[in-house]
Amino acid sequence: MANELKTSDKAEVKEARKKEGLWTRIVRFLKDYKGELKKITWPTPKQTAKNTGIVLAAMVVIGLFVVLLDLFFQQIIKLLSNIG
Repeated sequence: MANELKTSDKAEVKEARKKEGLWTRIVRFLKDYKGELKKITWPTPKQTAKNTGIVLAAMVVIGLFVVLLDLFFQQIIKLLSNIG
């Protein structure tokens, strides 16, 4: 917690940033952006292929479930319409 800024320090930093020029803020943003990109853990091609397979399988299962529900409700509607 020693790294945290005090409230007065935060206010000073905020004021200093307001006075910065546009290009200074853009450069700082791009440096921060680059630093954040380095922190990302990218999946391996093998993990990506595995995850893609899982998503495709889930899509097929859910699609079949929806088709079965559709057929089921069609039959119920046909039965109800034949009664009336």
